[in-house]
Amino acid sequence: MNLLLLTLLAQQTVAPTVEAVGPARGQTIGDYSIRQSFETGYRFADIEGNRGKYRSDVNFRNGLRVLGTSLTVNSRNGKGKYFDEIILNTQGLGNDPYQISNLRVEKNRKYRYEMNWRLNDYFNPALTIAFGQHWQNLQRRMQDHQFTLFPQSKIQFYGGYSRNVQDGPALSTANIFDARGNIFPFFQNVRRQQNEYRVGGQVQAAGFKLFWQRGWEYFKEDTRGTLDSPGTPLDPTVTNTTLSGLRRDEPYHGSTPHWRVNLFTESARWFTVNARFTHSDGNRNFIYDELASGAVRGGARNVQTLVSGNARRPVTSANLSFSILPTDFITISNHTAFSQTKMEGDNTLRQITNNTLDSTVANFQFLGIRAVTNSTLIDVSLRPWISLQGGYQFSDRSIRSTERVDDTGFIDLLGGEQSNRLQAATAGFRLRPLKGLTLVADGEVGRQNRPFLTTSEKDYHAFGARLEYKQKFYRLAAQARTNVNFNSISLFRHSSRSRNYTVDGSWTPNTRFAVDAGYQKLHLDTITGIAYFLNFSQVDGDRSYFVSNVHAAHAGVRLALLKKLDVYGGFASTQDTGAASSGFTSQSALVAAQSFPLRFVSPQMRLSYRINEKLRANFGYQYYDYAERVLSLQDYRAHTGFLSVLWSF
Repeated sequence: MNLLLLTLLAQQTVAPTVEAVGPARGQTIGDYSIRQSFETGYRFADIEGNRGKYRSDVNFRNGLRVLGTSLTVNSRNGKGKYFDEIILNTQGLGNDPYQISNLRVEKNRKYRYEMNWRLNDYFNPALTIAFGQHWQNLQRRMQDHQFTLFPQSKIQFYGGYSRNVQDGPALSTANIFDARGNIFPFFQNVRRQQNEYRVGGQVQAAGFKLFWQRGWEYFKEDTRGTLDSPGTPLDPTVTNTTLSGLRRDEPYHGSTPHWRVNLFTESARWFTVNARFTHSDGNRNFIYDELASGAVRGGARNVQTLVSGNARRPVTSANLSFSILPTDFITISNHTAFSQTKMEGDNTLRQITNNTLDSTVANFQFLGIRAVTNSTLIDVSLRPWISLQGGYQFSDRSIRSTERVDDTGFIDLLGGEQSNRLQAATAGFRLRPLKGLTLVADGEVGRQNRPFLTTSEKDYHAFGARLEYKQKFYRLAAQARTNVNFNSISLFRHSSRSRNYTVDGSWTPNTRFAVDAGYQKLHLDTITGIAYFLNFSQVDGDRSYFVSNVHAAHAGVRLALLKKLDVYGGFASTQDTGAASSGFTSQSALVAAQSFPLRFVSPQMRLSYRINEKLRANFGYQYYDYAERVLSLQDYRAHTGFLSVLWSF
């Protein structure tokens, strides 16, 4: 499902226009050449079906827009007084749900400043969860600034700042007072903020390059939930619980100072070295403060819950890679990696009910994960047209945990430790039997003795191959890959299998005509033994079975006619056909959850007419068709497009 969502989100929108206007060298003003363009127009959208799902996927709506702007200023002789280059590009400014702005200012050998800004309007209706009572309508604003001194020198210094803010209204639900009560919806005011400050530098000497960075990251969330009037329960048939008011504060603040150091060779005849080291010290503090008032089974109830705690999470990772080239035909590479994560902290829970019950529970927990991996790869070029690769990987991972529970004076200390080892072998070859033709194949077989989770890889193998043929005007490629995993470490056995087939190609005989197309088949099936409760009875011996069969195809054609008209037509289709058969017994409660078949189709076209050297008229259209076989309530169809004018001035 995640892969399918990524495929949907990868579809390009039809605006803004990609064709350029204005003279190629721009206009000369003083010692600078300037090129600038501005595209403005009107977006239209006609939506049928589920508007909430459409907004979650696409979210383009009617209105005037600044679809895109571009500004480039270059020094003619490379010796500008204050700067030598300015590049500014924007997209979607003026009420589009996705807005982007990029700025770069540079003075040769003196400084370089880069800025990226982005705004995303995120709407999630979540109609299939909790009767549609979980949704978010948030806005995220991200910005990143980087300033570099002496960017072309062997000694460089830089400083940077990043900010990520997300806020907006949301709706959630809560089960109040006890497990036998009802569930009530309430509103939340989401407020999240993340800031990062960093300084660093880079030094090149004796064929080596050293990079270092010191950073400080600060995160805080101050989300508040409220219900000021009597709540409406999700299940009106359950009348034993009422809620007259609710206030919930969940502040969560923390900081993560970190170091990052890289060392690698720039040029060497017979060896290369690359070393990396990172360390961060994460600290978090949180408070959960909730006050709920109402009645349970005829008795008034006023409950205040206060949870507070802190956490520390130091993370250290390092790796060293080096390659030896004893001859022109042999390359030996070795990679060693080390990572260690520790999490420790404590928390306190206090709950007061009608001023009569005061209970306190204190917990302390420690979790440590340490992993060491070493891999060696040998590449032998037997002939200019054939080479062989082989490798071996060994990794050792250990997990230690300690939990301390203090409940009304009773202290219990629980500890545990488990480790597992992975051994894997890889092999492959590369063939170039004909000019422009390349065949690459590789495989991996791995074994783990004690995987931590039921779904972890234990006995697995993976194989893949890619064939590509390239000539001056066209390219054809095909790829296949399969992954199989069996895990029977516990009573609940798990196995998974995935296959991926891809075919794509392009043809560009001249600058006025271009074609590209591709097809991808993704298959995934997993089966895992599970136990669960159904109608107050435990069910064991059942299986969780999931099947996905994704077919994704795309095609695009670009035409340039009479040096005036540019035409583009494209088509994208993604379909998950799901499972051909259930794979369950008729008594299983999970038959309906074994697959999620759906279809997403999106054709588009764009016309751009060159009125003169500085002016273009543009029209674009894109159609969206989304349909689910199981949850048809989320289906929608949308006709979207734009009319715009792009000019250079």
